[in-house]
Order: sequence, then C-alpha cells, then structure tokens
Amino acid sequence: MTDDTPIRLLLADDHPVVRAGLRAVLETEPGVVVMAEAATAEDAVTRAAEGDIDVVLMDLQFGRGMGGAEATARITARPGAPRVLIVTTYDSDADTLPAIEAGATGYLLKDAPPEDLAAAVRTAAAGRTTLAPTVAHRLMNRLRTPGTTLTRRETEVLALVAEGLSNQAVAARLHLTEGTVKSHLARVYAKLDVDSRTAAVATATGLGLIRR
Repeated sequence: MTDDTPIRLLLADDHPVVRAGLRAVLETEPGVVVMAEAATAEDAVTRAAEGDIDVVLMDLQFGRGMGGAEATARITARPGAPRVLIVTTYDSDADTLPAIEAGATGYLLKDAPPEDLAAAVRTAAAGRTTLAPTVAHRLMNRLRTPGTTLTRRETEVLALVAEGLSNQAVAARLHLTEGTVKSHLARVYAKLDVDSRTAAVATATGLGLIRR
C-alpha cells in the first residue's frame, strides 16, 4: 500500500448506532475510506473476501450465530486477507485470547478516544499490532508468570462454570469428557489458590480472567 492509497475499511458490528459512530469518527480521517458495513459475523466473512478491504473493525459479540473470534479466524485464513482490528467492550482473557489466537492484528476497546481508534486503524493497515492498555498489561503478566496464568482451555471451562453450567454441561459444550473438565477445574483451583467453584469464579472475575 502506497502513502496515497486510502485504507479501505469494513465495519462489522451488530449495533447500527455503533457502526454509525465508527463511521462518523473514521470518515473524517484523511486517507481512510469506509467501504462497507456488516451486521453479522457471517456477512463480515463474506464481504471481507471480496478483495477490496484492508482492515476489518470487528466486534466480538453478534448475538446469535458466529462470533467475532471465529469470523476473525475465517477471514485471516485466506491468502491476502485484510487485517482484523477487534473493537469491543470486553477485555477479559476469555475474550482477548481467542481473538488474538484467531489472527487479530489489534485489540481496542470501544471507549478508546477517537484519535486512538484512527491510529489503531493505520497501525493495523501497516501490519503492526495495537493493544488496549489493559489487554497488553495482562498479556505481559501471562508471559512473566506462565505457571500461574490460566490456559485458554481452563479459561473457557471457568467462563462456562460462571454461567452456571454443570461439569457435564461444560463437557458437552466443549466436546470434552467430564473427567477432563474436572481436571481443568482442579488446575484452576490450584493456580487461583481457591477450593470451590464459587471462589474460583469470583477470583477470576476480579483478576479480569473471565467476563464480569
């Protein structure tokens, strides 16, 4: 991409007001063009494949159907794919890790100042990473203390426990055996220094590992 080539954007969010807000901010930026909007993750995957998008601004939650992390994985799996910049309200490990592992170039929160959003778009278009400060801080902590941080699977298990699911239901949702779920929870208890499901959920929520 040359300096005089505009950065072409796709806005993917299920809330029209959010898309309108993103468009209002970004259309004032020189060298940035909003090419299209998508109200579902499925539509975002389809539109991103048309070859005229440089950066997709992707929400994580779309109500029913595909989520933003899965859409990100499908978009970035294609040759010559656009960059994906996550723009969401969620900053827990349960949200950030799947999105980053799916191939997102950046991760920004919706309360970021307009100038940060514009800068993140330009950074993503250049193939570099922008992370919200809270996300960057926790990722650094994971690198510094790998033995005490939860794995992605442990985080997934605990997030479902926090929703009130039984071990059997968690196993069915994640296509695991009930014994495997119990083993994951045992490791979670040890890492968080707790001895119950309730305490594990409360501690993990307080640490920002799962969504409040």
